Amino acid sequence: MNTFGRKYRVTIFGESHGERIGVVVDGVPAGIAFAEEDMLADLARRRSGARGTTPRKEDDLPRIASGTFQGVTTGAPLTILFENNNTRSDDYERLSAHPRPGHADWVAGQKFGGYNDPRGGGHFSGRITLGLVAAGVLAKKILDGVAIKAETKEIGGCADPVRFPEVIENVMAAGDSVGGIIECRATGIPVGWGEPFFDSAESLLAHAVFSIPGVKGIEFGSGFEAARLRGSQNNDPITDAKGVTATNNAGGINGGITNGNELVFRISVKPTPSISAPQQTFNLASGTVETLRIGGRHDVCVALRVPVVLEAATAVVLADFALSGDV
Repeated sequence: MNTFGRKYRVTIFGESHGERIGVVVDGVPAGIAFAEEDMLADLARRRSGARGTTPRKEDDLPRIASGTFQGVTTGAPLTILFENNNTRSDDYERLSAHPRPGHADWVAGQKFGGYNDPRGGGHFSGRITLGLVAAGVLAKKILDGVAIKAETKEIGGCADPVRFPEVIENVMAAGDSVGGIIECRATGIPVGWGEPFFDSAESLLAHAVFSIPGVKGIEFGSGFEAARLRGSQNNDPITDAKGVTATNNAGGINGGITNGNELVFRISVKPTPSISAPQQTFNLASGTVETLRIGGRHDVCVALRVPVVLEAATAVVLADFALSGDV
């Protein structure tokens, strides 16, 4: 569905080319100073404009429609709206019959009987993450003392940030796209957030993170590398009564419960499926495989814009833990 959380409940809504998109956050404590201006910095980090991101430019100015009074949260559901003003829906007219490979076009048409909005990916678009970023800004305010930071570590197999522009230029020239790896770190998390098994800290973080379009993998701490290590190498020796460890291969979580050390995890983001290079894919109208040339405005590397979205998803989960009184 479109709602996540137990105590800090986030509901996203809207379509890429609809009139507006937004988010409703329920369970917000009363008395938190919160205004449109508070969201602008994180929304700017998500906005396009850098080389390799979509040419579509929206103002992305938030409007708080409910849940605050005189700049302070009231405890009622908080609604934040964003207008869509720079749409070119004609670019998507052909895609209902000739769905893009790697995209949600075909499955959306099957699941919703063709009633889904296909323009710009509709409700499946990465644009819907605007609401998640807004909810993340508020969640960060709830998480007093917790610092969350995500950054792109690799794009197109290149781990040298100095060479990122070169990778982007080469991919753009080929009419193609690349994915990337993003690392998120959070400090100041107390011991005790999360439950064994189904509501483990990893489980709920992964649940929220996979709501970000394009995310295909996640690993905590040493992640998949742990499979290549011995227990003597992967174990984290505890160095004091507070649970501080000499290493952090666990990524800050043991038994599904935060251990007080730094939370560390990484995600993989796939290459943007909409590329300008011609592709062969099935045409539902003709009943044959045909060449598809995709128009429109798309990111060459959407991973460049995901870090702030990843921070928001992380903040939403951690705020939910904090308000649920797990400690």
